[in-house]
Amino acid sequence: MFQDAIEAAQAFAFFYPATLALFWMGGGLYHFLRYERGSGDVDSPPALRDAPMVSILVPCHNESDNVEEVVQTLLLQHYANFEIIMINDGSTDDTAVYLDRLAERHDRVRTLHLDRNLGKANALRMGTLASRAEYLVCIDGDALLHPHALSWMVAPMIEDPRIGAVTGNPRIRNRSTLLGKLQVGEFSSIIGMIKRAQHAYGRLFTISGVIAAFRKQALHDVDYWATDMLTEDIDVSWRLQLAGWDIRYEPHALCYILMPETLKGLWKQRLRWARGGTEVVMTYANRLCAVRQWRMWPLYLEYVTSLVWAYVMATLIGLWIASLFGLLPAEVHVNGLAPRSYGLLLGVICLAQFMVSMLIDARYEPRVSRFYYWLIWYPLAYWVISFFTTIAALPLTLCRKRGKLATWTSPDRGFKS
Repeated sequence: MFQDAIEAAQAFAFFYPATLALFWMGGGLYHFLRYERGSGDVDSPPALRDAPMVSILVPCHNESDNVEEVVQTLLLQHYANFEIIMINDGSTDDTAVYLDRLAERHDRVRTLHLDRNLGKANALRMGTLASRAEYLVCIDGDALLHPHALSWMVAPMIEDPRIGAVTGNPRIRNRSTLLGKLQVGEFSSIIGMIKRAQHAYGRLFTISGVIAAFRKQALHDVDYWATDMLTEDIDVSWRLQLAGWDIRYEPHALCYILMPETLKGLWKQRLRWARGGTEVVMTYANRLCAVRQWRMWPLYLEYVTSLVWAYVMATLIGLWIASLFGLLPAEVHVNGLAPRSYGLLLGVICLAQFMVSMLIDARYEPRVSRFYYWLIWYPLAYWVISFFTTIAALPLTLCRKRGKLATWTSPDRGFKS
């Protein structure tokens, strides 16, 4: 009986990610064929009958090295009617000085100074209250928007009043190290494919907090961003969709970002993501009991199953180590961490997913396929980190007290190339 359970766990541990990859590939191809093929290139946004006012919100905390480049890039937007609101969230460096200079030089730029660090969610709230527009585009303090990004993000909300938010397509700027190159492939082959599939199937687990557009009325309906959640982007995504608003993924809306290029920085970032996802799923589980929320059920099921998968893998690793030291009964066999036949199948499916996603993504970055080689190392560098952060996230989330402000510190942004 125990041996049968081990074999079943091994089959689940390796068939589950294979099934997910096929699910993502199917949804990603459907999304491409329905929404992307024939929609024009990045530099040919949809023609808008008018250009409603857009407020670009940029929360900053100790971003003196980046804010000038960010503002100069935003001023190049090919959109007629926008303002830039820079929110200084209690920075302790020279961010305030740089922002005041920029506001003096450019009429489109406004600056808000908050006297202490209260977190990104609070900074976004303050920026929203100060904005003059119904449409908001929120980016991070190191993000560089493509010149046509505003048009691509605002157009869906103008066309469909049910859309409360639109998330864009982050691209990695720093690519000088192995971790940087891997993240280029990850954002193309994993994150981009997942968002395409989830959009095609009806609901997104999360917007990309580094680039997202919102309808102010939708934010008002859900009381804006929660200041005590670890990941305000995941939280607001769930609350918007639970309230009946749609979220769209717009791959034409490009945003160039900096990401961690050290294992320590990557660990901190991915642990925060894992804890934030677990926190949101636990917080809103009871609201999913309503039949009208059935479109959110697949997201919940996928996340919970992924959590179970991580703990099944941890159990199998523990049993395998125990077998090496002869601590298991003689009739129990754990032959390695996976059945070998499954491993080959999973590898082929994984490489197929990388190839399909890069073929789709070449539309937005023509030479992205050159990073396909580096994805060979993806399982070693990222699956291991994702596995351990998922394991750690559950107990840390259970022990965290709600109500505490989720403030931020300056993250590892890697090396600019």
